[in-house]
Amino acid sequence: MAAAALPASRRDDYRALYESFRWEIPPHFNIAEACCGRWARDPATMDRIAVYTEHEDGRRNAHTFAHIQAEANRLSAALRALGVARGDRVAIVMPQRIETVIAHMAIYQLGAIAMPLSMLFGPEALAYRIAHSEANVAIADETSIDNVLAARPECPTLATVIAAGGAHGRGDHDWDVLLAAQLPTFVAEQTKADEAAVLIYTSGTTGPPKGALIPHRALIGNLTGFVCSQNWYPQDDDVFWSPADWAWTGGLWDALMPALYFGKPIVGYQGRFSAERAFELLERYAVTNTFLFPTALKQMMKACPEPRQRYDIRLRALMSAGEAVGETVFGWCRDALGVIVNEMFGQTEINYIVGNCTAQNDDKQLGWPARPGSMGRPYPGHRVQVIDDEGQPCAPGEDGEVAVCATDSAGHPDPVFFLGYWKNEAATAGKYAERDGLRWCRTGDLARVDADGYLWYQGRADDVFKSSGYRIGPSEIENCLLKHPAVSNCAVVPSPDPERGAVVKAFVVLTPSVARSFDGDAALVTELQAHVRGQLAPYEYPKAIEFIDQLPMTTTGKIQRRVLRLLEEARAGKRA
Repeated sequence: MAAAALPASRRDDYRALYESFRWEIPPHFNIAEACCGRWARDPATMDRIAVYTEHEDGRRNAHTFAHIQAEANRLSAALRALGVARGDRVAIVMPQRIETVIAHMAIYQLGAIAMPLSMLFGPEALAYRIAHSEANVAIADETSIDNVLAARPECPTLATVIAAGGAHGRGDHDWDVLLAAQLPTFVAEQTKADEAAVLIYTSGTTGPPKGALIPHRALIGNLTGFVCSQNWYPQDDDVFWSPADWAWTGGLWDALMPALYFGKPIVGYQGRFSAERAFELLERYAVTNTFLFPTALKQMMKACPEPRQRYDIRLRALMSAGEAVGETVFGWCRDALGVIVNEMFGQTEINYIVGNCTAQNDDKQLGWPARPGSMGRPYPGHRVQVIDDEGQPCAPGEDGEVAVCATDSAGHPDPVFFLGYWKNEAATAGKYAERDGLRWCRTGDLARVDADGYLWYQGRADDVFKSSGYRIGPSEIENCLLKHPAVSNCAVVPSPDPERGAVVKAFVVLTPSVARSFDGDAALVTELQAHVRGQLAPYEYPKAIEFIDQLPMTTTGKIQRRVLRLLEEARAGKRA
């Protein structure tokens, strides 16, 4: 598929890439073997650095594939001795540290199911997930051990807590002692590609969290999107880093596992995110590839408008997801970081399905041009449509729900699909719709498609609202507000109104250095309203603006508009 070299803004290899792709899924596949075992056995790669780790207190280390495999073998044997069998769930409640990587590999090659949980979860959140999943082992470090132990009385199946890192002496077993008693050899189970590997609980914004059961083959389903969004990963000197928590889909499937699958190093940083530290990590490890949430990019943009004047940045690819990036951040990444943002869209249940791949100026680098604000086109192997309430495809320019077909255009099963929701057959059935003999998964996310097949995100279905009869999505208004120098971040929600049904309200986080230049909140409100009114439709400007210190966010970096919407509804109830 050779193509003439064209500027990135013009070159478009999409049709040839998409139409020529076919899935080839082996009957047996194991993530641990694909991401570590094969590299650790090969004398040419066994001593290659797989993971760099750094703690916010300054501790740093580098870990080879051979080391990770040997430790995973010890842990697999130890877990088997503790009674963990094929299909059992093991909770991993740790941040970006080497024990997290080892635990994943050990659980996969044992044939068990890894259940990553955020170290930010409190006892109640942990208790629900551990009890619901019927996990029998939990591995925790100093960041999470207190909450795991507090949750334990509500988890009748949790027989063993393994204490790692600085948590030693506080569990049933210490990680180091447990592993030291085992040999660094283990005969891995041969798992089918369709067998369950991971259980990830969704954020539960529309009800109790649901456990999405992910098979081993889903990693293969992620790869077309990963390779494309990272501009034809891997290349010789690639180093990956992302602040995305490895307990979530974004960190596990969009960063850690794909990087290891290709035998390339990834940086794990244990500490709180800050814009300054992000730039330092990019420079220190000569990071070439990254995944950064729009929230992180906004912070970095505001903190250091011209980073290449202060840091040696070697990025060649940047993927972003979770929220729309918007033209302001898109332009800053292009001009200040020197990379085009490849926006991506996916879900825990069906990840890495839509996105971009910035074409480079040589015939070895195929791709298609990113359009500012667009979430991109369906990645090769994934059949995606925007559908209306009746399940029919929407015309270009019309808003609808993003749906993904369970089979590709050649009729082959799409390996990226999850197996179903854990112990929730009704929710699994409700995720799908049948049309013309095909099974479509409804995402609950709204978009519109243009004449060239690019999708434009319009928000979650429950984020869109009507004001005076007009249908309003928050993304466009938020992106417009973000262009104002006083705005660091923002969220738009409906505020109940007796005459209009609802009015547009914006919650705004200010950039302190800019905010002080305005004389009072009233003047700034007028300024921001005029800013939006001059660029969008008259009915879209925020009739109400409230300044807050920080927006409610999920642990994956998404704005929780539902929290703000409920706040406004409660306030309206009191006024009534």
